[in-house]
Amino acid sequence: MILDRTVQRQLLETLAAAYPVQVEIEPLGLDNAIASANLRYLEEHGLVTNMERDVLGAPYQILVSSITARGMDFLADDGGLSAILGVTVVKLHADTLRELIASKIAASTLPPGEKKRLVEALRSLPAEALKHLTKRLLDAALDHVPDAILLLQKWLDPSSL
Repeated sequence: MILDRTVQRQLLETLAAAYPVQVEIEPLGLDNAIASANLRYLEEHGLVTNMERDVLGAPYQILVSSITARGMDFLADDGGLSAILGVTVVKLHADTLRELIASKIAASTLPPGEKKRLVEALRSLPAEALKHLTKRLLDAALDHVPDAILLLQKWLDPSSL
């Protein structure tokens, strides 16, 4: 296959070392077809920008290339600024949290009277108490992550147990 992760990494690291200057590709000593294919692939993913020569009847050839900010972040161990700027914040409305918890209570094996009592108590909680309850429930869920992983293994690949 002409696409090669090792070549791609080498190209990105070479371009990163020269950043922000464009690098001539020919002096890198790579086969033109391999370098061009891998640079085109990296460009399609937004990691580099290329200046190419496309002469009728001649093979596609990239003359110079430079790494983009996204390419620099890709090479960074911590994901660079993309990792910081790309954070997604998820906010759940208090009513949504109440409904999620109430549905779990309803699905439980508790007696109907106990379920009703818990749901009523849940619905009467002020927002700050609901926030505290949700944090405690999340802590309890995270304490049981190994159990969840075992369940996932059982459900997804019963032969692994």
